[in-house]
Amino acid sequence: MLTRLIVYFAYFLKTSRRYQSAKLFFYNLLENPNSRLKSYFDIFMICLVMLSVFLLIYEVDNKLSKSEVLFERCVISLFIVEYLLRGWVYSDNHKIILEHYEKAKYLNVPFPLAKVAGIILGKKIQYVFSPLALIDLLAILPSYRPLRILRVFLIFRLFKLLRYFNSIKLFANVIASRRFELVTLGLFLGFLVFVATTGIYLFENPANGGQVKNLFDAFYWAIVTVATVGYGDITPQTPGGRIVAMALILIGLGVLSFLISIIVAAFNEEMDELRESSTYAELHRFDSFIIICGFGRVGQHIAAQLKKDRLHFVIIDNKEANVLKAKRMGYLVIHEDASKNGVIQNAGINNGATAVICTTGDDVINVYITLTSRHLNPDIRIISRANSQDNVKKLYQAGASNVIQPFEIAGMVVAEYIGQPVAFEAILGILREESHIIMETLCVHPGSFIEGMNLVGIGFEQRKLMLLGIISANPVHQKHKNSYPIKNQHFYFNPELHFVLRDGDLLVVMGREYAIDYFRDQIEKSRLKNGRKG
Repeated sequence: MLTRLIVYFAYFLKTSRRYQSAKLFFYNLLENPNSRLKSYFDIFMICLVMLSVFLLIYEVDNKLSKSEVLFERCVISLFIVEYLLRGWVYSDNHKIILEHYEKAKYLNVPFPLAKVAGIILGKKIQYVFSPLALIDLLAILPSYRPLRILRVFLIFRLFKLLRYFNSIKLFANVIASRRFELVTLGLFLGFLVFVATTGIYLFENPANGGQVKNLFDAFYWAIVTVATVGYGDITPQTPGGRIVAMALILIGLGVLSFLISIIVAAFNEEMDELRESSTYAELHRFDSFIIICGFGRVGQHIAAQLKKDRLHFVIIDNKEANVLKAKRMGYLVIHEDASKNGVIQNAGINNGATAVICTTGDDVINVYITLTSRHLNPDIRIISRANSQDNVKKLYQAGASNVIQPFEIAGMVVAEYIGQPVAFEAILGILREESHIIMETLCVHPGSFIEGMNLVGIGFEQRKLMLLGIISANPVHQKHKNSYPIKNQHFYFNPELHFVLRDGDLLVVMGREYAIDYFRDQIEKSRLKNGRKG
């Protein structure tokens, strides 16, 4: 009967949306490093811990008021609730029960309730004896005022901050990665201090005219000397004591140098990973961002424009020179191969990314990145660079939303405007950001005065504008030359003057910002005016 009730309750918890959402909420609040909620909670707890420590220090020489005692009790209550919630989030008891129950049912054997209870208890004990959980528990003890000796655990209130400072936790992880070397060094250092303590006591005891009265004084002197601090309160007087001191100082310098080299080596090995972790953490703070794969010439221009438009983005490149250049410019960068599934996924292709731009100089790599991105996120917009016309179709087949051909576009512009130096200089000015001229797209709305009008009637020259091309999905335009396919549309570069505009066409124009804004306002006003007449 008890087994059936426990299994039923486990299934209830598994299917309960309220229970699952509550556990997910507290996981994001307490444990999830990528949760914005956790960052707010950490800041709150840091302030609370510091206030409680100041209050305990203040209490040493002053009597607390009722409100201060109440505040202390509220803080302790919150610490206890946090401790219990972390224990609850640490493991899923119902999953353990159901896993063993379904296994027993499949094998047609009795359900081992006692074994499952032992596993669940073991998980909780594992949490209780974890370092941070012990610190949490010891941080609560100073609040028990009848035992003043417990005030020694006040220091654990400060250690509790380890939970909330990611940089401190990263430092602890780096140190933990060199556990073997540090333990070996610690054993050697312990042996060295033991030998020095014994030697200095034998040579420098009062019977020999020295200042070392007991073993504790000898131990204290050995620690101070091996650390090369040398307070001078205990100084060797005998030749034997001075020999021990000189040997201990020289060996202590070597031990300290070795310790520093271990820590520096650990940080050098972990630094790239730490930088990438901070990059991923930074990305999770953005509601939307763009992934740029490749930081060559094209990628650099795209990044500069996105920065100018105040859009968030991250760069992924496996070339160290490009990564260093991106870091010098202050961009978020990941030093990895973007064609790997895990890299794009960790960068947030399904968690905030709005577009992927493939700008490497190798079409094969761009195809791989496009395939990977489309597989991970079927709905994301992918813009890919193609260096060869033969690979444009392959990129579209791989899942690219749009394909750009920078070299072909450059050649096309040169060919069309080689006899028009003013237009050519204007285009170069835009690309180099040397002029106030901008490039914009204007939509041909139904009912606007330009709908059904050819390009001669619009008079772009009188409007101080230059028409670069027209983007349209209307099949009636396909008779015109200079047509370039763009997914389900066509781009008509430098169209002929008898080109008639249709509803939905997009004009790609170039000119000063106020001239473009004025033309856009005229289109909008005519559309609204004709709409009222209709």
